[in-house]
Amino acid sequence: MTIGVVVFPGSNCDRDVRWAAEGCLDMPTRFLWHETRELKGLDAVVLPGGFSYGDYLRCGAIARFAPVLESLVDFVASGGRVLGICNGFQVLTELGLLPGVLTRNRSLHFICEDTPLTVASNRTSWLHGRSRGDALTLPIAHGEGRYQCNNDTLHQLQDDDAIALRYVSNPNGSVADIAGITNKLGNVLGLMPHPERACDPLIGGVDGRGLLQALLG
Repeated sequence: MTIGVVVFPGSNCDRDVRWAAEGCLDMPTRFLWHETRELKGLDAVVLPGGFSYGDYLRCGAIARFAPVLESLVDFVASGGRVLGICNGFQVLTELGLLPGVLTRNRSLHFICEDTPLTVASNRTSWLHGRSRGDALTLPIAHGEGRYQCNNDTLHQLQDDDAIALRYVSNPNGSVADIAGITNKLGNVLGLMPHPERACDPLIGGVDGRGLLQALLG
């Protein structure tokens, strides 16, 4: 059981994900350089946070053309599980695997803080063991984390029960307090908070463990 962790030029949370997976949860990982196309032998893939390609043009706009993501589209279509964290969530929207877009925070400032969340849907295995309305706290660290979509897309997310997590006190102006969403099938989750930074009680809590453990179904 191996988790792939994509590494783009500019990624800075890839090692955080590896530490959380291997050091806290005993889940083997394999780094995937952005130029690779080989995903054989992987049970799930994580697109970590950071600043892929320096976030030039728009967050995730360049990364979405990376060769590894061409293979990722096929991986998702075959039912493979994918977790996009922060910049990884931005990449997934740019790639079209998740709807909507992430824009500048309402305050136009970078935000770095622990943020209370509620479980909006436990339809998928990402939040198995949690009940709707359950509270958890995860760190955020972003300048462009404001989730935006049109009304039709929002209604579709609601109809599909695809809004996974909501902010309690919306820090960035995201529509409908959205902090994380899934695709309709439920095998792709994108979220702005960082579960990999909440897996060790020595550094501030373990509310992120379940989300990473769900990578293995």
